[in-house]
Amino acid sequence: MTETETTRVSRRPSPIFLGLVGITAISGWALFTGAGGSGAAGPIAFVFILAAWVISLCLHEFAHALVAYRYGDTSVAYRGYLTLDPLKYTHPVFSIVLPLVFVLLGGIGLPGGAVFIDQRALRTRFARSAVSAAGPLTNLLIAVVLAIVIGIGFSSRVGSGGAAGAAAGSYEFWAALGFLLFLQITATVLNLLPVPGLDGFGIIEPYLPTSWLARASRVAPFAILILFGLLWIPAVNQAFFGFIFGLTNLLGVPGILIGSGYGLFQFWR
Repeated sequence: MTETETTRVSRRPSPIFLGLVGITAISGWALFTGAGGSGAAGPIAFVFILAAWVISLCLHEFAHALVAYRYGDTSVAYRGYLTLDPLKYTHPVFSIVLPLVFVLLGGIGLPGGAVFIDQRALRTRFARSAVSAAGPLTNLLIAVVLAIVIGIGFSSRVGSGGAAGAAAGSYEFWAALGFLLFLQITATVLNLLPVPGLDGFGIIEPYLPTSWLARASRVAPFAILILFGLLWIPAVNQAFFGFIFGLTNLLGVPGILIGSGYGLFQFWR
């Protein structure tokens, strides 16, 4: 296989990603049509939200890799980062354990994948900042798209008093989309914080003094855990989620819809 052929193969969507898309489509259709009855809505919504969340994680990391590739780091293609394969972005703790724990316990979305960028290939500070910004901006874009879909679809359902039937979809479907949007907003906000180890710090990192970076590297392994520890403090928690719901309201998504989606996602409670 030539170098060109290797690069071409490494840019194809992986079977795992395509499988996730299939699971999301099937579970979304089942939720939209109310297949299985109201008793099955919770488990179906759980599968739909979780699969869609992993897809957004792949898109988040793909965006980092794609921008890095455009700015000169061709190593991302050979590492498989352009294939949207979640296994390529995996770190056993930060990519799997922590994101799932925080989504299941607190409804907080944190993209936890990792792409290793050859910083030497990025010749400008702007390029390094752009690579870091690409991930959370992707989450924001997904949130905006979801808000538009909800604004059109759910509004037509409400406007018809629920009489639009199958064409308007089930309330559970729109609630699941609302909670998925909520996860995208929390992921965007958290990742844009200027905390070592998060994308927000990566955006400003190229412009910081070397002495600051040395200190930040010592803090980075614990910074995310400290951040989430702070979120358990009632005052911090209230301020954070107040800000998040302010953003979702700005996007036109009612909090009651998000709350219903969260309830469906945690159907076993």
